[in-house]
This record gives sequence, structure tokens and C-alpha cells, in this order.
Amino acid sequence: MAHYRVGRLEQEIQREVNDILLKRVRDPRVQGVTLTGVEVTGDLQQATIYYSILSDDKADEEKTAQGLTKATGLIRGELGSRLSIYKTPEIKFELDTSVQYGDKIDRLINKLKREDQ
Repeated sequence: MAHYRVGRLEQEIQREVNDILLKRVRDPRVQGVTLTGVEVTGDLQQATIYYSILSDDKADEEKTAQGLTKATGLIRGELGSRLSIYKTPEIKFELDTSVQYGDKIDRLINKLKREDQ
């Protein structure tokens, strides 16, 4: 039963943080952030939120990370008021590079197809 609760909480956190980023966070550095997943520890004390951005530029990645770090307190406070759980988990943001990796693989496959023709 606990595993079911963790999965439900992960979905709820992702939905709420998405809403908070759209409506409450005014920092331009976090515009265009897409949340790709949430992992919550079994004791529900820590949550890792994975995000991606469209840019491949390292400077943009750093700016976005700084913006999300600065907004963490606001996001956690909002989560505390929106979720009906005993203790709001500590949140940490991590860049999800799987989207960029998939794009790189796609470009390589297309390049090989063009060379064959």
C-alpha cells in the first residue's frame, strides 16, 4: 500500500509544481521549464523533481537551475498548503538530460539515412 501512496504523491507533486511554476513563479529564468518526473523517497521526506529545457546551451541550463533553486522555498510553501500530507517533502531539482540525449540520437540516425541515399 505504501508504494501506491508514493506513486500517487509523485503525480500530485508534479501536477502542483507545474501549476505553481506557471501561475506563481515570476522569475524569467524558469520560463519554458518542462517537468518530466518526480521521485519521492519511501519515507516521503525528500522529492527529486526532474525537468528539461529546450536549449542545449550550458549558460541557459545554469540560469534555469539558479532560478529553480531560488524558487524552491516558494514552491515548497505552496506545496505545503495544497497537499494534504503530514510533512511537506524537501524538494530538489535535477536536469533531465534524456530528452536532449534522444534528440542527439535522432539527429545521428537522420544523418546516417542521408549518407546512405
